[in-house]
Amino acid sequence: MSRLTTLAASAFVFALSASAANAQSQFRHWPHGSEIRHVLLISIDGMHALDLERQVQLHPESALAELSRHGVRYTAASSSRPSDSFPGLLAMVTGGSPASTGVFYDDSYDRGFFPPGTTNCSGAPGAEVVFDESIDDATHLAINPALLPIGPDCKPVYPHQFLKVNTVFEVVKRSGRRTAWADKHPAYELVNGPSGKGVDDLYTPEITIVDGADATTSVVTTADNDALKVEAVINQLKGREHTGTRYVGVPAVLGMNFQAVSVGQKLAMDALKAQAGGYKDADGTPSAVLAYGLERTDAALARMIATLKSTGLYDSTLVIVSAKHGQSPIDPARSSKPGKLSQKLAATPLASAIAQVTEDDVALIWLKDSSKTKAVADLLRANQSAWNIQDVLSGPTLTLRFNDPARDTRTPDIIVLPNPGTIFTSSGKKIAEHGGFSDADTNVALLVSNPGLPVRVIKSAVQTTQIAPTILEALGLEPRELTAVRREHTTVLPGLRLDDAE
Repeated sequence: MSRLTTLAASAFVFALSASAANAQSQFRHWPHGSEIRHVLLISIDGMHALDLERQVQLHPESALAELSRHGVRYTAASSSRPSDSFPGLLAMVTGGSPASTGVFYDDSYDRGFFPPGTTNCSGAPGAEVVFDESIDDATHLAINPALLPIGPDCKPVYPHQFLKVNTVFEVVKRSGRRTAWADKHPAYELVNGPSGKGVDDLYTPEITIVDGADATTSVVTTADNDALKVEAVINQLKGREHTGTRYVGVPAVLGMNFQAVSVGQKLAMDALKAQAGGYKDADGTPSAVLAYGLERTDAALARMIATLKSTGLYDSTLVIVSAKHGQSPIDPARSSKPGKLSQKLAATPLASAIAQVTEDDVALIWLKDSSKTKAVADLLRANQSAWNIQDVLSGPTLTLRFNDPARDTRTPDIIVLPNPGTIFTSSGKKIAEHGGFSDADTNVALLVSNPGLPVRVIKSAVQTTQIAPTILEALGLEPRELTAVRREHTTVLPGLRLDDAE
């Protein structure tokens, strides 16, 4: 062998060794030398960063305070925009925004789809896409395909098929490990990802039955519904299926959403407690109804922590607590309900241009004819004061954040941001809502905890999209296996690595 060939071979071997060393360093950086084998992801829907800080400071005996004593809190964390539950959860499990996932809301629109029940797809496309409790089958444990929107191939589209990018569950499962998730509707089979097989053990006890029992009329019944999912997670932490009947091994990634805090923030009158929910003031002092939701949720977390300790998993589990969305307003004095924006638009000469309006404390507008975008946007701006509008995103102000609606069948033509505290409704049932872009909607709790982590508070801005690559890196997997992470260059959360020390 020539000297040149020998040098080249040596360089190649060195490069491989360096690459392996870098990979080892990248994936084994977690403090105290113990390997992270499990990630427990918790979404306390509605929980603001402010709520977490109050809980930690005012309730040092709480489970959240215990997790914070060896964890990193991100006080300027932001959820997805729009801050609806669907894009909010997808941010955490895909690492992407609606620009990558194609999912703007659980009630949206696709210019290439057809209404449920369509059998002849030769007509003009364009249909509302609804993935909530209204698509349940008679058991409320699964989805009725007859209620699903119809795709361009004239076949029903399930939520997981609607998602354009893969999820952490798919990446983890492909590595040969087990996955689990629990959420509030069967429509949350969404997290299976495009493969349809990302979650081994999915549990979705329906929280709101159409024309039937609605747990969200009281924080008490909502917390009871949460308790079903808590039992499922505890069974999974013990290595069993969510029913507790069969041993299958502890999932590498598992978790659930809590709904009690969100409902406690929204209720104008709790059906069982006969009291209003929400906050007492702009400082985030919870009402008795909301305090009950916070207490039940924290007690459930305490049970999970106790289970992690009793099963010997505490040191090898990374616990991530965040929220799909916040809730607006916090300050009860700012609450305003001027009625539906869709009804105002319906009374104008441009009513025929509107295809779909999805509205909460935001309004997403899809048009039948996108050439009318400027005319509709100008109409909205002309009525900005009368209709409680803070800003109108259309044209270049919309494409700064999202895909061009002229080329993307999912992106709204117009997004209306109301004045903070405004909900586009006249309903007396709720005093707060989510979906919007305001701080109260998006500044959510984010805590990453493990016994080997330092106590650290990071006040620089981060996104909940960074949770997804953090999960994969903690488990020794490549974050760039997530399509959205590659597209959006989503980074791991700061302050967790040994080399992040101050």
